[in-house]
Amino acid sequence: MAAGMREIVADEAKPASLPASTMYQEILESLDADIPVIGQPDQALNVFDFEKAARLQLSPAHFGYLATGTDDDSTVMANRNGFRQFKLRARRLTGVTDTNTSTRIFGRHWGTPLALAPIGNERAFHNDGAIAIARAARTKNSLQILSYGSNFSLEEVNAARGEPVWFQLYPNSRWGVTEAVIKRVEAAGCEVMVLTVDMVAGHNRETTHRFRQIDKADCTSCHTGDRNTSEKYPTLAGLKVNPDATSPAQMDWSLLDRIKDSSSMKLVIKGIVTSEDARLCLDHGADGIIVSNHGGRAENSGRSSIECLPEIVSEVNRVVPVMIDSGFRRGTDVFKALALGANAVCIGRPYVWGLASYGQQGLEAVLQLLNRELQLVMRQCGTPNLEAINESTLA
Repeated sequence: MAAGMREIVADEAKPASLPASTMYQEILESLDADIPVIGQPDQALNVFDFEKAARLQLSPAHFGYLATGTDDDSTVMANRNGFRQFKLRARRLTGVTDTNTSTRIFGRHWGTPLALAPIGNERAFHNDGAIAIARAARTKNSLQILSYGSNFSLEEVNAARGEPVWFQLYPNSRWGVTEAVIKRVEAAGCEVMVLTVDMVAGHNRETTHRFRQIDKADCTSCHTGDRNTSEKYPTLAGLKVNPDATSPAQMDWSLLDRIKDSSSMKLVIKGIVTSEDARLCLDHGADGIIVSNHGGRAENSGRSSIECLPEIVSEVNRVVPVMIDSGFRRGTDVFKALALGANAVCIGRPYVWGLASYGQQGLEAVLQLLNRELQLVMRQCGTPNLEAINESTLA
């Protein structure tokens, strides 16, 4: 069986609602399959080849953290199944040979609509962490969003990227802490802040816990003590941040007003999945929206991110940019999101698979594979550039 078929077969053969340990068990069983692991990045046929390579590089606990959703992981799988609702209308004799994948967001030119979503504690996957991510983003001219919980300082990452990145903010229960982070990010030259709003209710990540149970490694060196020291989260240096006080349940829409009043940065809201909340984003001055269910890690709604996109695009009506993440693994997935009105697509797990396997080189290979697949489907549908991709290309 070819690499990558595990997830596709699982999506097709299993119902949307699965027993609690199905995904966990399926991953374990797949490790015994007679599938060769790529020996170098250019041997990968698709991004799934990097998933198995990453699994062999990472401890069970770290891989479980990367793979997990909430409860029985059904929303993780729904994110993949959601793309099947949208079919492509392939065209013939269009003469399209050259494709242009460049896009503009907030006046900035990017060579690809693929953006790198924020990932915290990234040194759990590769020692170079956000520095390798930034260097790959620079090489591929991709947008990078740095995590609030990065193991490298914002200034270090900006230097590696060659320009300020976007910064992801988790609000704190103490406004003074949130304000201090905002001021530091703005002082570092960042022009865009991404407020993540989908983690306020907690989560039940069973797959993470199950993988921890089989991990024989001593994790005390990286999972105990003060989780918010400057050594672990340098961007938060000097701030006494209680990790349990981030994304407080009492957070409401007035927070957007407060953040807008405290900074001149663009404010993008990440984690929106309904038209009602998209409207409220606009009403409170948001400059952009990222449609996201946190890759199935935020809540077990069973609703895919791509299913949520049309109603949000319709509500926003091009007033602000709309981006999307969660479940993207193929160039056709990216094409479908663009056709439904997204301005860009953020990827998460696939690029971390590449990072964990081969560092910066692996991450760049993942971006190259996805861009190559996107260009292929653009030619098949007769769309020479992103502006030509619209709902008419969908059945």
